[in-house]
Parts: sequence; structure tokens; C-alpha cells
Amino acid sequence: MTNEQKDQIHELRILGISYSKIADDLNLSENTVKSYCRRHNLGKDMIKKSTAVLDEKDTCKQCGKPFKQESKGRHKKFCSENCRRLWWKTNESQIKRKSYYSQVCLECGKTFKSYGNTKRKFCSHDCYIKHRFGERPGNQ
Repeated sequence: MTNEQKDQIHELRILGISYSKIADDLNLSENTVKSYCRRHNLGKDMIKKSTAVLDEKDTCKQCGKPFKQESKGRHKKFCSENCRRLWWKTNESQIKRKSYYSQVCLECGKTFKSYGNTKRKFCSHDCYIKHRFGERPGNQ
């Protein structure tokens, strides 16, 4: 293998080209290319994705601004916390809430729905205050 071929393998692997495609392009054995890449840390884990081309997944769902995905962790959908909150606030109809619980208020006895909390006891903050502190003579 020539030095020119080694340089080409290095460049092509950084761009994310597969071993078999590189081997075909350079008229080398696929195993030769794999061995070279393994010896020079050009395996799957070491390849950097090209940042020149952004997927539509790499743009914020709210503002459309492109952003860089981290190499580890969960795929991000928003460029910032503010964009995430604004999107969820304006798209509440797309939220699939499944964990509603029917509860009875300890103070007023009304039935109310609680989302995601089976231990909620009061339908409102006012009922909680009335139950905890009772009616005060100065508040009537």
C-alpha cells in the first residue's frame, strides 16, 4: 500500500465512507483497509460526522435554527430550553397525556382530574389553604 493510498483511506474514513467502498475505489482488499483503519484508530467510534451537511433533525423544532448534536446522549429537538417550552406551550394539542387520575378534594368534595399525580388531595391551592388553616375571621 502506498503512502498516497494511506492518505486517501484516512480522508475517506473521516468522511464516513465504508471499508468496502474505500477498498473498491482504491483497488485494495477490504481486510487491508479494515486493518489499516484499526491500527490508526479510524474505526466506527473514531469517525466524526461531517458537520458541513446538516439533517433536518439538526434544526430546532421551534425556531428552525441549526444546532450541533452531541455525540453522546439523547437526540436533541430544540436549540434551547426557551424554544422547548415555547413549542410545548403552543402545541399542547400534540401532547398525548395518558395518566389522568380522578380524585376527590378533601376540602370541598368536588371530583377533579390530576395529571400524573395519584397522591394529590386538593383541587386548588385555595382548598388546601382552607383545609390547613381553616377559615380565619379576618379573611371573610
